[in-house]
Amino acid sequence: MARKRKPQRRRYGSVRRLPSGRWQARYPDTNGDLRAAPETFETKTDAEIWLTQTEADQTRGDWIDPDAGAVNFLAYATKWIDERGLSATTDELYRRLLRLHLEPTLGALLVNEISPSKVRAWRAERLQATGATTVAKSYRLLKAIMETAVDDELIRRNPCRIKGAGKEEADERPIATIEQVFGLADAIGLRWRLMILLGAFASMRPEELAELRRKDVDLIEGVVWVKRAAPELTTGRRVLGDPKSRAGKREIVLPEFVIVDLRRHLDWFAEPGPEGLVFVGERGAPFRRSTFGRKYRKARKKVGLPDDFRFYDLRGTGNTLAADTGAKLRDLMVRAGHSSARAQLIYQHSQKRHQRKIATAMDADVRRQRQDAAECGERAGELATVHRLNMRTSAPDSAGESAER
Repeated sequence: MARKRKPQRRRYGSVRRLPSGRWQARYPDTNGDLRAAPETFETKTDAEIWLTQTEADQTRGDWIDPDAGAVNFLAYATKWIDERGLSATTDELYRRLLRLHLEPTLGALLVNEISPSKVRAWRAERLQATGATTVAKSYRLLKAIMETAVDDELIRRNPCRIKGAGKEEADERPIATIEQVFGLADAIGLRWRLMILLGAFASMRPEELAELRRKDVDLIEGVVWVKRAAPELTTGRRVLGDPKSRAGKREIVLPEFVIVDLRRHLDWFAEPGPEGLVFVGERGAPFRRSTFGRKYRKARKKVGLPDDFRFYDLRGTGNTLAADTGAKLRDLMVRAGHSSARAQLIYQHSQKRHQRKIATAMDADVRRQRQDAAECGERAGELATVHRLNMRTSAPDSAGESAER
């Protein structure tokens, strides 16, 4: 009788049956220490397959220590922001998104506990609680943090895999007419009138205007230079630094009508000396967003602009007017301080009156082409008629000639 052969011992890892009836897989990590699989299996075959896959991952260098990702997400995300070297406004935005939208649901979890299903559940809950734009910003932040966790070999794959979840589908911003811009400038008063005009017709941002100095203005050439910016955080702290992007440092040529207001403003309101600020408050203090905001909202109401019309939206008026001149996209980007064509196109609105111009031009072109076609048809018909008449006139002569022959 043949002796029963013993099952061949596995050369990598081991499998054993637990008292519960399920199967446990154990394997050596890269240091040679024996580890248990993070889950048990229903069958022995399932456990062996898992061991084979784990061995292959270690051979390829794709294996990640499952304990490496046992890091608190909130602590990891906070450190992530600390290490980025962000601008003051971006740093404030990221910390606010983390505190208000990521921490409540994900803050207590470990990095390796954040799964695709948890991300989907978190996003669905946020969409019920706040606006889609804020959720998109929060999702992009979460995705960036988890991508760094992949690079740090804390997790194997980024759990943020929702297609299009980080894309903002914001409504097109309102745009003011030229009459509304001047109405707003009149309503806000002489001290802040120039700020409205430069915001609209020079496409300057409020933080750029807040740090504009006399030495940055050339009345003879009719230009201003944007070299610095001083955004104001929600805490009220004024942060001096570079403009929003590298393209933000620029020279802006002003329309002639703005220079008249600029000269008057420098004489009446600006601080003295080359370093003097162009815009200061009634008591001589630097521009403050809160003080200006109250005056701006009152003026906006007088003019009848919608409540959601922001100072930033004045840039839309200027950028659209510049585009209507036929300027090249690159020139428009330089004027507005945009580093990408996409950023410029956000502000380059296409209003109904512009669409009317297009439609009118199309109508005229179609009418002209149809008229040309009709005239060609008429001429062709006249030629055909003449040809038939000629044929009829020459036909009897031909018959007569044949008879004579």
